[in-house]
Amino acid sequence: MRERVPESSRKFWLLSNANRWLVAAGIAGSVFLALVVVGQLRPVGTPPLFGQQDPVETLFQGLLTSIITAVTLVLTLSQLVLSQEQGPVGDQRERMEGAMAFRRDVESAIEESVSPAQPSAFLRSLVKLTERHSTALQDAIADVDDDELNDQVAAFTENVKRNADAVQGSLEGSQFGEFDVVFSALNYNYSWKLYVARRIRAENEDVLTEEAHHALDELVHALELFGPAREHFKTLYFQWTLIDLSRTMLYASIPALLTAVAGIVYLDPTLFPGTVFGVRTPVVVVSAGVAVSLLPFAFLLSYILRIVTVTKRTLSIGPFVLRETDQSRDLDWGEPEAKSGANAGDDDSE
Repeated sequence: MRERVPESSRKFWLLSNANRWLVAAGIAGSVFLALVVVGQLRPVGTPPLFGQQDPVETLFQGLLTSIITAVTLVLTLSQLVLSQEQGPVGDQRERMEGAMAFRRDVESAIEESVSPAQPSAFLRSLVKLTERHSTALQDAIADVDDDELNDQVAAFTENVKRNADAVQGSLEGSQFGEFDVVFSALNYNYSWKLYVARRIRAENEDVLTEEAHHALDELVHALELFGPAREHFKTLYFQWTLIDLSRTMLYASIPALLTAVAGIVYLDPTLFPGTVFGVRTPVVVVSAGVAVSLLPFAFLLSYILRIVTVTKRTLSIGPFVLRETDQSRDLDWGEPEAKSGANAGDDDSE
């Protein structure tokens, strides 16, 4: 997926793959450094701000109020997430029947008596299924006397196999709750594959043999199963992440509250003379206090960045490619749209 996203590698890694605690630490550290630089570069001739305690108290009073408000709002959000898991027995039974019906459809498609229980193995079985049907399609097309169709199918199946091998490798050993499972699922651009398979079938209806028709139908069906499976696990991951975010913010709120209260009640910048590495000590102390007080917001920002990044790339389900990509070079039917987005289709919507 990284090759299909028109963003720098560092930015993409920061928004999605980076450890959220490290991102939060980076945000808090950036605030600290920015305040230190601003405080150190403050004109020398002006009255010393830290000689007056009122501005510092006002600052930490505002932070204290913000911390309490933010943590309360996040707890409310957690209750909304948990409320989706609650309901009368009838609703729970409908959820169960829907889940079991989908699993039976997958079991019928992969020709197994029981589908895998772990999300990573479940997705891997569907990816493997699409690869198997793409191979069957290529074999079925071999007897068709149409060079253009053979070239299109060859490029398409080669893309499916290459992408499927990469995704299966990344899903191997992945544990749900970690971002690796969702990221691997996003890396499989099923939307573009579904679009191409349906287009090949529609434009070559009279040329395709019965065996080729069957192979295409099976491939389309497998891709149609992968779409809702990915969306289901993505939704579960979002719920999992929001619960982790709530818990993390509760943990971070304790030192943040203590620092804010200490800044109001005990902190007197005039008690810290001298410098630290050439920076006035009051500047370092106040900046550090602000950075610690902002830890809950840093964690909130780091987690939400990942959630909105994934959401933006999975806005639609089915054969819709919402962003420009650069993979039409593999399958070009002469359309401008195809020329700006073929084998990528950040599936995802992409």
